[in-house]
Amino acid sequence: MSTVAVVDIGSNSVRLLIARLTGDGEVEELIRETNVTRLGQGVDTSGRLADDAMARTFAVLDRYALQIAEHECEHRIAVLTSAVRDSSNGREFADAVRDDYGLEPHILEGAEEARLTYLGATSGRDPADTAPTLVVDIGGGSTEMIVGSGSEVRFRVSTQAGVVRQTERHLHDDPPTAEQMDALADDVRAILAEHVPPEIRTAVQRAIAVAGTATSLAAIAQHLEPYDRERVHGFRISIAECERILGELSALPLERRREVPGLHPDRAPTIIAGVLIFREVARLFGLVEIEVSEHDILRGAALGLIGQD
Repeated sequence: MSTVAVVDIGSNSVRLLIARLTGDGEVEELIRETNVTRLGQGVDTSGRLADDAMARTFAVLDRYALQIAEHECEHRIAVLTSAVRDSSNGREFADAVRDDYGLEPHILEGAEEARLTYLGATSGRDPADTAPTLVVDIGGGSTEMIVGSGSEVRFRVSTQAGVVRQTERHLHDDPPTAEQMDALADDVRAILAEHVPPEIRTAVQRAIAVAGTATSLAAIAQHLEPYDRERVHGFRISIAECERILGELSALPLERRREVPGLHPDRAPTIIAGVLIFREVARLFGLVEIEVSEHDILRGAALGLIGQD
């Protein structure tokens, strides 16, 4: 049994998992923490990670480093996704993550990000259940969609639809106008449809959604204060409920969104784009509901990357 630390440095949030890995592939979670830093702020227009966004991220890593040291983790890795791989100074940032925090950085290409997300989302499930399953991860700069049966991935794609990216592109008023919401929906719908062939859409029988948009939706739907991982994990969100929440959130100014029960205030600036992407994914695949999972790329990286360093 070994103790591992995985840090997921995404475009919107930075997350920590400290866990024990057993010899039979089980993951015993000891610590899980999430902080919104919006590392991807401005990357879509400038092509670079902004200094203030990096500073916010490093401040969170300072705190994580203390917990990692306290648990004497044998393996310490960081997975870096859309914001870092799309930025001209992403390699420099990754080097700082390694040199200053002792985390071995993995700048994931879209296909590898999708593989690890699927591995995490489906870990612990019955391997004999081979119903075609969609796993969707809505991030700050991209959305990954992976379709598989059992442990076998059959289709995966990383699209440039993300909560930070699309918010910056389209939502310029507070609250956003109907025209801005329509433009956002048209943009997301076109991006998703371009990357998923019709035969993949019709094959899917169920879906699992991971990461901050999905877990926030589950918490909002249940009015969870405080957040309760046990009640979020496995919760099923109907598309009708998603539509209702989207209508309510998009009618509220930012300061009112920050007060919505179940929504972390730091996610309020980008949650409208996230819920809309969630809705459009469901529509694309003809789904009436999507299951939310707390098992995500952190878990997938612990299972799929530890031992490669």
